[in-house]
Order: sequence, then structure tokens, then C-alpha cells
Amino acid sequence: MDVVVAETIKQMIPEFKVGIILYNHIVVDDSPQMLKGRLQLFQESIYFDLQETAIADIPELAEWRRAFKTIGTDPSRYRPSSESLYRRIQKKNFIPTIHSAADVNNFFSLYYKIPIGIYDLDKLEGPITIDIGTDQDEYIAINGRTVNFSRKIVSRDIHGPFGSPIVDSQRTAVTKETKNAVQIIYLLPSMKEEQCEKLLQSMQNMFIQIHGGDATLQLV
Repeated sequence: MDVVVAETIKQMIPEFKVGIILYNHIVVDDSPQMLKGRLQLFQESIYFDLQETAIADIPELAEWRRAFKTIGTDPSRYRPSSESLYRRIQKKNFIPTIHSAADVNNFFSLYYKIPIGIYDLDKLEGPITIDIGTDQDEYIAINGRTVNFSRKIVSRDIHGPFGSPIVDSQRTAVTKETKNAVQIIYLLPSMKEEQCEKLLQSMQNMFIQIHGGDATLQLV
């Protein structure tokens, strides 16, 4: 699966980078108790931390807000998904377990404080382009709302837009029937290549440990 970052993004954010992990022959199911427990405990820890630290003062979340502003997105109206998770936890509206793939995604998004999308690879037809959206780019999101991606970061395959660091689409959502998947990890522009590769390897290892199968990763 070829993945390309459009020049329009690179011109605005020269250090923009994403990690791509392709998973094959995986088994998505209810999360094991280990993962459920880690996700719950971690959210409780974040909740208590947020009693003393403002979300605006978390460097990683602030960096993604700046990136959104650079692109032309109002980050107070359309927040990076990682920030949205933190704001839910701040209100003690903890993220419930969904299934193993979504739970791993949410755990790592909270841990690294970055947006991460995961998609059913068999519902995609490449190549994938990550670009700045236009008025024509919109989809029904996994929350059931129709979202327009004008002046927002969006991922497209040949059938149109399907993902973003804000919210993902219903069209390519991972379910318990998913056998092959692709993760798009929106890395911090400030991160060095070595840091990025270490993060991606850690994420890949945990995902395979839970879901089986095999994987390949790349930094784009």
C-alpha cells in the first residue's frame, strides 16, 4: 500500500511526518483483560494529573494544536483526536472498551498524546494520499456525524476521503471481522527520526502480541 504526503502539507509544515503500519492476518476480538485493565488505570492516572495540569500546558497536545492552526483548522472547533480523548477524561467520561484494535489505538494515543487512526485495509483501494482537504472532502464519521474536511488534514484512497487526525470514517472502520488493517500515526513534527522509529516499533510489537499476524512499518 503506497502512502504519500502531499506537497501542500509539506510546504506548510516541512517536518510533517506520519508512521504507517500494515497488519496482515490479524484477529480482532474483545480486548484481553490485561489491555482493559491498563487502559482503565491509565485513564484514572491521567484524570488525576489533569487536576493539576491544564490541557493547554501539555506540550504534545499544544504542538498538534499549532499544526492545525498552520494548516488552517480551528483547533478549538475541530480538535486533534488525542486532545479530544484527554478532554473526555478530564470530565471523567472515560473511554469504554470497544474491541482490541480500537483499544490499543486509544491506549497509544493517550500514552504518546498524538492522533492515531486505524482502518480496515480490505475496505481501502490505494494509493493513499494525506492532504489538506477541500469543500468536496467529507464523510460520515464513526460518531455518526457528517464532517467536512475543508482546510483540514485528510487521508484519501481512490474512492475518496476516509480518515483524519480529527475523527475517522464509518466506511473503513475496523470491526471484529477485520483481517488486515493499516494504522496511520500522526507523529509530532518536532520528533527526530530515531524517536519515531522507536515509537512505531513499540506500537507494532504490542499490536501483534494481542492480534497475531505480521506487520510492516514505514515512516513517511
